[in-house]
Amino acid sequence: MEAFFGAYRAFTAKPDEMLARRGLSRVHHRILFFIAHQPGLSVSELLVHLGVTKQALNIPLRQLVEMQLVDSAPAADDKRKRLLALTPDGAKLEQKLRREQIRTLEQVFEEVGEDAVAGWLKVNEALAKRLPG
Repeated sequence: MEAFFGAYRAFTAKPDEMLARRGLSRVHHRILFFIAHQPGLSVSELLVHLGVTKQALNIPLRQLVEMQLVDSAPAADDKRKRLLALTPDGAKLEQKLRREQIRTLEQVFEEVGEDAVAGWLKVNEALAKRLPG
C-alpha cells in the first residue's frame, strides 16, 4: 500500500505544482481530464466519471468556467442540460498536465522493462473494473 500511495504522489506531484500556481487543485485536473477526453460531456455524465456529488463539483467547475478554461453551454435538445468543453486555454493546460504525467510514466517504463509494464497495466485494468456502475 505504501508503494502504491508513493507512486500516486510521484505521478501527481508535478501537475499538482503546475495547478497550484494557478490556484487550482487535483479536482480541477480531473475535471479537465474527463472533459478533454469527452468533449460535449454533460454535467451529469461528469458527475458519474468523478464519483462526486453535484455540490462537490459545483465550485471547482464554476472556477474553471470563470477562468475561461471550460465552456458550459446548454444542449440543443434540452436547455436545462449543460454540455462541457475545454476552451483553447483549457486544452493547452490539460495537455501540459498530461504531457508531464506521460513523461513520468515513460521514464519509469524504460527503467522497469516491458514485462513489468504489462503487469502494471493488468493490475490497473483489474482495479478499474471494480468501480461501481
